[in-house]
Amino acid sequence: MKAFRLDELEAERVANDGAYLQFLRERTMSAGLYALDAGALDPQKPHAQDEVYFVVSGRASITVGAETSRVGRGSVVFVPAGVPHRFHHITEDLRVLVVFSPPEG
Repeated sequence: MKAFRLDELEAERVANDGAYLQFLRERTMSAGLYALDAGALDPQKPHAQDEVYFVVSGRASITVGAETSRVGRGSVVFVPAGVPHRFHHITEDLRVLVVFSPPEG
């Protein structure tokens, strides 16, 4: 079994000085923690993998293709492979669990 604590993942992400920390990689999927502070710009480009976002904390809008939605703690968003997407109008520091399938890059 592999088990993780969000506070420990956040500390590791901060120690590595990056917005994204991949903490799990398996044959069919990978998972990471993505962080964007209030007011930040999301530099994402479309990915070659399907993604599921689970918002752990914060508030923002997300645009996936031509659709935009407000998200906050507890929101779950599916992003199909190859579709442009980004978080924007981030009003509270955003922490998001990301699952890629197949594994990212």
